[in-house]
Amino acid sequence: MNSSCKTKIEDIPLKERMKTWAFWKATIAVLAGGTGGYLYYHFIGCSSGSCAITGNPYISIFFGGLVGYFLVKRPCGC
Repeated sequence: MNSSCKTKIEDIPLKERMKTWAFWKATIAVLAGGTGGYLYYHFIGCSSGSCAITGNPYISIFFGGLVGYFLVKRPCGC
């Protein structure tokens, strides 16, 4: 494991953390991913409702947001 990798959460108050670009980059990525998930559900999704992810708009939004988050917040070592 890389010794320069810092994975612990810093003890910064939320107000101060909201002033950083890293916070807003992750927030924008989650919102864009959630929007993309909903658009995928709306235009391509499963009409019968039997599909696990694309059959429900809330699950599509959740997984889209999760993908958006992991695109900008990769684990250390990548």
